[in-house]
Amino acid sequence: MECNRSNKMPSISKSKIAISPCAENTINPIRKLVDQLIINPNPTKRLLKLNIGDPSVFGNFNPPPEVIKAVSDNLQTSCYGYIPAHGLIPTREAIANFYTTEKSPLTFEDVYITSGCSDALRVAMDCLGSEKGNILLPKPGFPLYQTIAGNRGIPVKFYNLLSEEDWVIDLKHLEQLIDENTAAILVTNPSNPCGSAFSVKHQMEILRVAEKHNLPIIADEIYQNMVFEGDSKSFGELSTNVPILSCGGLAKRWLVPGWRVGWLIVHDRHERLSQVKDGLIRLCQVILGANALIQGAVPQILATVPQSFYKDTVTRLKKAADILYSELKNIPQIRPFMPKGAMYMMVQIKVEELHDINDDMEFVEKLIEEQSVFPLPANIFGIPNYVRLVLTAPEDILREACKRIAEFCDVHKLRNLPKRSRGCP
Repeated sequence: MECNRSNKMPSISKSKIAISPCAENTINPIRKLVDQLIINPNPTKRLLKLNIGDPSVFGNFNPPPEVIKAVSDNLQTSCYGYIPAHGLIPTREAIANFYTTEKSPLTFEDVYITSGCSDALRVAMDCLGSEKGNILLPKPGFPLYQTIAGNRGIPVKFYNLLSEEDWVIDLKHLEQLIDENTAAILVTNPSNPCGSAFSVKHQMEILRVAEKHNLPIIADEIYQNMVFEGDSKSFGELSTNVPILSCGGLAKRWLVPGWRVGWLIVHDRHERLSQVKDGLIRLCQVILGANALIQGAVPQILATVPQSFYKDTVTRLKKAADILYSELKNIPQIRPFMPKGAMYMMVQIKVEELHDINDDMEFVEKLIEEQSVFPLPANIFGIPNYVRLVLTAPEDILREACKRIAEFCDVHKLRNLPKRSRGCP
């Protein structure tokens, strides 16, 4: 009996498979802009990378032995399997005790362990924002905030920071952006990229705006206590009536960004966030918890690292800032802004005083090509014609980078020649 079935294979569509809106809306501004940079270092000069906010890059900022020992000791425990998604109770208790103050007492129930501070920010923004609930972000600001918001379809608005006033928030502009759909204000203190640290007076002004409009604050405090001068504190410690979701972690203060353990601390003195706290637990369950080995070591880390380590880190960062500022302040074509904390310095580019450079992207491209110095263009952070320098490089590299930047600016300084538009020969 003959079979009438055809032996031909069905035709296969050649059309491309579409990605989801979630994927399409997930954009990392750093990656997008850096991918556009033309990076061709001068082969005769060592490339000096002052672009990455990773304190471990140069090998001169290392975690203290107590941190390494805590993880080594924890290898002998049973931290091999799944644990509660929002963290081990001993770890949460240790963090609560570490950050408790007389004015802001905390318990383990106020702490949620996350996969790094960036994950804490994701959880906080996911829990408060929505397609109708916008979040206010700083400009200039850390671009990951936009990445998280775009991924979830959360609308954002940008409030200005005032460079001439040590990068404080333009409170008038901030308040103008608030509407009936605003869900939260996100603040960064100390700041990446600005290196600023708000005074307590300014923090109280911010809290008054939030209280007036009945808004919670998401506080990116990954650089908390890494302050060179001034009286800056945690927003959670200062707030009486405004609910605070404080995001932190091991990455910067303990110099281990690759270990990916962070935390979200809820300061809620009037118990207004009961539903939010339930939502935080649910959102932590998306990835079933942070690294069990490292978070199991956190109690020992917080108990054994001496205060001298924290003080030494801040002293060394302040010295690096002093070196950069003293070396760069006399170059007419740029203007450094002395930081007050964190690991960064912002430098303004006076493009009107440079003959053949029209923006920060071109400045960085040519600086790499001619002098092999790589700062980060501040377009990435939402502000044009600035670059960000990291403070974690060794002193000899910082001084050499400043020398090369000075030579570069001298070569390109305006000499009564017409300005060239970008893209023209």
